Amino acid sequence: MTSQYSAQMAHRRGLTFWVQWLCAMTLVNLLLIVLVHWRIGELPSEYRLLIILTVLGSMPVYGLVQVYHKRHGLLVGLGRLLAGWLILLGLLMSIAFVTQTSALFSRQVVIVWAVVGFLAQAATFLPLHLFVRMYTKMICNERRAVIIGTCPTAHELARKLLDPDRALLLGFVAAKADSGPAPSILPLLGEVEDIREIITRLQARRVYIVLPMAEAATIEALYINLLDMNVDVVWIPDLGSMVLLNHSISEIERMPAIYLNESLLTSHPGSLFCKDLFERSVAAVALILLSPLLLGVAIAVKLTSPGPVLFKQNRHGCDGEVIRVWKFRSMRVHDDQQVRQATRDDDRVTPLGRFLRRSSIDELPQLFNVLFGHMALVGPRPHAVTHNIYYTGKVRAYMARHRLKPGITGLAQITGHRGETETVEKMQRRVAQDLNYINQWSLWLDIKILLKTPFTLFSKNIY
Repeated sequence: MTSQYSAQMAHRRGLTFWVQWLCAMTLVNLLLIVLVHWRIGELPSEYRLLIILTVLGSMPVYGLVQVYHKRHGLLVGLGRLLAGWLILLGLLMSIAFVTQTSALFSRQVVIVWAVVGFLAQAATFLPLHLFVRMYTKMICNERRAVIIGTCPTAHELARKLLDPDRALLLGFVAAKADSGPAPSILPLLGEVEDIREIITRLQARRVYIVLPMAEAATIEALYINLLDMNVDVVWIPDLGSMVLLNHSISEIERMPAIYLNESLLTSHPGSLFCKDLFERSVAAVALILLSPLLLGVAIAVKLTSPGPVLFKQNRHGCDGEVIRVWKFRSMRVHDDQQVRQATRDDDRVTPLGRFLRRSSIDELPQLFNVLFGHMALVGPRPHAVTHNIYYTGKVRAYMARHRLKPGITGLAQITGHRGETETVEKMQRRVAQDLNYINQWSLWLDIKILLKTPFTLFSKNIY
């Protein structure tokens, strides 16, 4: 029942996307046809090609940005719609620039189409979004659910299911072997021995079983007991004591499989290709635009202290591979026998280097690392090899952060976990943010991190 329900939900989500996307693209392209006929009197071939590219390009762009995801609120949905439309327009403009065909299009038509096109999409988005929310709420009210178990995982599940867009949660059912705390956010409906009577009395249509892995016999007995009742039975394994990485649930030749630890490279190869292509393109453009600044900083470093302009250090990259990370040299040349982190008022840092570190300008040469494919714009920050050796074994799942390419910036950096990690606890919190990034990764998350990074450059923890 559960797999069938999941397939139904996936079908509904897909149907929601295609219906809203079809309405939006129909209006946008009709608008373009009207504008072209109004301005030119006919529909030339270049505009027909523009319509085709708009339709083909909008599908992957709107899908990656999750424009029509039903869990987004109205304002967030409109924001994602605007972001998707701007990205699509940027791609179309890039194609026109590369093919040198931009002169074939009327600027007046394109500008009006870009502005009014978004307003037309927003006009269709509002009623369709409200309809989808109302329909989802109606369906959720029919899915009355109970949770068997009172362990911490059961409480976490309850907090997440209390979202009005999900099932109508009725309460907890206690199991004898379950030693969890007494329920607080929802009532205790009874004991597991009375589960059939509870389901009948409350007209529940779904049962979540959240018990420890040691209670496999109890879980099996519950499943058999509820086979003849008209309820969906969902087993949520209590894996709270394990560090999961990019976990998912799937089937292998119709056998259920729980992926506890999976690389993003194998689970989302197409998305990671888009991430790599996007970041290398941005790095190339940034290097061109910032070349005067890079040249000026290089000259300043050379004139203010003896030694090389660039500091190159071995760090661990994706899958633990050792890479050479480039930075503008911000310290005096020294021969420390061991690599130690920079600290506040570090006497090794030059006056110019202090400014470069505070403004993060010293990190800009890493754009070359991104261009060469050794690093990413967004990802877990690379640490010195000696630091990795020190923290491995002291910080739980420390090396798991190397399942992705290291980044110039990352989720840990924009959430305040940057600078010196003088205690193991601070490094543990940074690693936790890195693992959160790996588990939550999306292209949209990368864009948000890039947009937030400039506002964190003058953090008090940078020195």
